Amino acid sequence: MLRTARTAYADAEGSHLPVDTILVGDCVAHMEALPAASVDLVFADPPYNLQLEQGLTRPDQSKVDGVDDEWDKFESFQHYDIFTRAWLKAARRILKPDGAIWVIGSYHNIFRVGAAMQDLDYWLLNDVIWRKSNPMPNFRGTRFTNAHETLIWAAKTRAGRVTFNYEQLKQANDDVQMRSDWLFPICTGNERLKGEDDEKLHPTQKPEALLHRILMATTKPGDVVLDPFFGTGTTGAVAKRLGRHFIGIERENTYVAGALQRIANVRTLSAEAVETAVAKRQATRVPFGTLVETGLVPAGTELYDDRQRFSAMVRADGSLISGPHMGSIHRVGALVQGAEACNGWTFWHTRQGSRLEPIDVYRAEIRAQMDRISA
Repeated sequence: MLRTARTAYADAEGSHLPVDTILVGDCVAHMEALPAASVDLVFADPPYNLQLEQGLTRPDQSKVDGVDDEWDKFESFQHYDIFTRAWLKAARRILKPDGAIWVIGSYHNIFRVGAAMQDLDYWLLNDVIWRKSNPMPNFRGTRFTNAHETLIWAAKTRAGRVTFNYEQLKQANDDVQMRSDWLFPICTGNERLKGEDDEKLHPTQKPEALLHRILMATTKPGDVVLDPFFGTGTTGAVAKRLGRHFIGIERENTYVAGALQRIANVRTLSAEAVETAVAKRQATRVPFGTLVETGLVPAGTELYDDRQRFSAMVRADGSLISGPHMGSIHRVGALVQGAEACNGWTFWHTRQGSRLEPIDVYRAEIRAQMDRISA
C-alpha cells in the first residue's frame, strides 16, 4: 500500500513541513498532523456531491462521462456538511495568521461550503466566477447550460493581511483592475491526463490557467500552498513552475501516480521570471523635490501633459506654477484640468527632443538607485 510519495524537491531549508510532497490518505488526518500556522495558502477542490441518481446521455444516446466516483457520493446533506466542516476546521488550523484559502465548487455544494466557512470564522474576501468558454451542454434541455463554477477566497481571520498582488494582476490585465469574473476553457487536449484506457484520468481536472492566476494573485515565491484534494496535481504542477512549494493530500493511488509523473516533468521558472510586481504602497517613497535637487528635472523645466494642452514650470522648491495655479505636481495637475484629483507622476511629462517622457521615469531611476544602496 502506497502511503507517502515525494517529488524530486527537497524540503525547504529549516522547515519541518513535508513540502513538495504528496501525502496519501485522509486529508483531515494529514492536516491535523501538520504544524499549526505553517501554510501560506490552501487551495481546495472538494467533492461537489453532485447527487446524480442516473447517468447522463447525449441526444444520440451515448453516455456522458460525468462524475460518478465513490469519493463524490454522500449519504445526505448532513453527512456532507460534517465532512465539509471537518476539513475546513483542519485547514484553518494550519494556515498562518495572514493566510488565506480558495475553495471551488458548483451550485451543488458551494453555498453549503460558504456557510460553513463563515460559521468557522473565515473572513470572506471575494467570490470569483470561473466562466467556462467551452462548457458541457445541458443535453436534456431542462435547465440553463451550467457554464460557470464559483470560487470563494477568504482570509483565516478578519484581521489577516493576506497576500494580494494587485499591481501584478493589473499589469497582466493591460493596466485595468482585475475583475471577479474569469474566462477560461475547461481542461482539454494535451493538458488532460489520460489513463491506460486512454480515458481521462480524473473527471474534474482543473485547467492550469486557473491555478496560475490564483497563485500569482495571492502568493509570493517560496510560499507553501496546500491542496487537500490534490487529484492529478494541477496545484502542484503550477506551484512548482512558479517557484512556490506545495503539499498535496490525495487518497486515490491512481491519481497520485499520475500527479507524480506530471509534476516530475515540470520545470521551475527562474526567480526573475516569477517575481511579482512591487505594490506601489510598498515601493520606496521618492518626492518630486528629489528629482529637482538631483537635477533630473531641474528648476525652470517646462512640463506638459501627454497631449500638450497644459504646461507648468518647475520651481526650485519642487512645486509647479501654471498661470494662476501653484502647488504640488498633483495639485496643479488637478487644477489645470478642473478635476478633483490627479496623479502628477503620470500626468506631467518633460520634452525630450520630439517626444514626451513622463516624470515617473525619473522617479523610477532614483528609486532604483536608493534600492541598490539599501541592498
